[in-house]
Amino acid sequence: MQMLKSSFSFASFLSNPSHFRPLRLIHTKPTSQIQHPPTVRQNATPNLHNLAPHNLPPTSLYIHLPFCRKRCHYCDFTIVALGSSSSTQHDNDPRITDYINLLIREITATIDQSNVPLQTVFFGGGTPSLVSPKLISIVLDKLNSKFGLCSDAEISMEMDPGTFDDKKMKQLVDLGVNRVSLGVQAFQDELLKACGRAHGVNEVYDAIEIVKGSGIKNFSMDLISSLPHQTIQQWEESLQFTIEANPNHVSVYDLQVEQGTKFDTLYKPGEFPLPSENQSAELYKIASKMLSNAGYNHYEISSYSKNGFECKHNITYWKNLPFYGFGLGSTGYVGGLRFSRPKRMRQYVSFVEDLENGVVNPHEERGIDGRDLAMDVVMLSLRTARGLELESFLETFGWELVGKLFEAFEPYVESGHVICLDRNRRTVGIEELRNLEVKEDVVAFVRLSDPDGFLLSNELISIAFGVIAP
Repeated sequence: MQMLKSSFSFASFLSNPSHFRPLRLIHTKPTSQIQHPPTVRQNATPNLHNLAPHNLPPTSLYIHLPFCRKRCHYCDFTIVALGSSSSTQHDNDPRITDYINLLIREITATIDQSNVPLQTVFFGGGTPSLVSPKLISIVLDKLNSKFGLCSDAEISMEMDPGTFDDKKMKQLVDLGVNRVSLGVQAFQDELLKACGRAHGVNEVYDAIEIVKGSGIKNFSMDLISSLPHQTIQQWEESLQFTIEANPNHVSVYDLQVEQGTKFDTLYKPGEFPLPSENQSAELYKIASKMLSNAGYNHYEISSYSKNGFECKHNITYWKNLPFYGFGLGSTGYVGGLRFSRPKRMRQYVSFVEDLENGVVNPHEERGIDGRDLAMDVVMLSLRTARGLELESFLETFGWELVGKLFEAFEPYVESGHVICLDRNRRTVGIEELRNLEVKEDVVAFVRLSDPDGFLLSNELISIAFGVIAP
């Protein structure tokens, strides 16, 4: 088997990299794979008038708070390391207060693209729980006055063990934070230390108790697999402890050794002490089985939830709906176009100044490439258990492209990596599919199987890209 390294980095594609690392996925080929997928006509033009979801007003918003106590050994995110002192000592750190003031200036200078209040707000980082509730309150007040907040808006915050206590948690809840994403990563001190994490296992248990005692009804826990020296027993132990903690949501990420990180200088992917490709796949399968057996729905490649507790903010991404992004290195998606802010603080300061002076407008109208939109929709949809909805895709991008995708995916339907479903979510088998004269009349969704199809997602998405943009 050969590992396929993703050429479409999902972390850079979206605004919240800590939640959207693509898996290091196993590359296998069914024996009947088409070697050269057929392509759509070069001059085929999508019906951009049908791109209603892309032109909807944004109702989700991401705020990047880049501060961390230290940089973890695997991290290549846009952060500002403050040092490992206690979190309360950072409350009046001028680096944080100056950044919040800059963030407020950016929000103020941004043209509101809708009169619709926000339904989700996500504070990502970094470690947002290092920022004082007083400053979080300033940001939320600005968002409310600028855009409006629905009374039942999902307001999520990434929080790390050891960066908050009961008092801070209560203050955040009082401000309206109603969803917590807890960065646990592992339940073994030796693994946490090897990753350069600033917390230990005792702080993990303390954080879980604090969150549960705060009245928060919706909280998630993050875990990382394929860590150096991580054994299957340790991985099963971390999953079991997570299940016993009973969060509403679990995110499971496979470690990627990113260029320029400390891990990049220490390790080579697939070689000891990192797991092999097959071992990484086994860890993924173990997580899928254990969490599914514990009552979690595997609704996205890296995401599991109890019924009704899917992350509403992230679903905005999976559905390719518009969202605002604010802060250092963040990305917004408005009017079918993505715009990324600078990742270096000096350039970000200049960007905000240019925004205030009208020199730059992230949301100005520009030409939309229909092929880029099609690739976005396919990539995002195939990450989910719902899959690609064919009716809306067909209306936007045409019969020919849908037919070519069917042709390219047929070998993988036969191998069980791709599943076709009708409107009632009934599986349409390979023989039935081949006998259909007009497949689109019966097949309503195309999704990847769990776990084998998800493990092959990079390969399958690459094939779709080859069809869409040869």
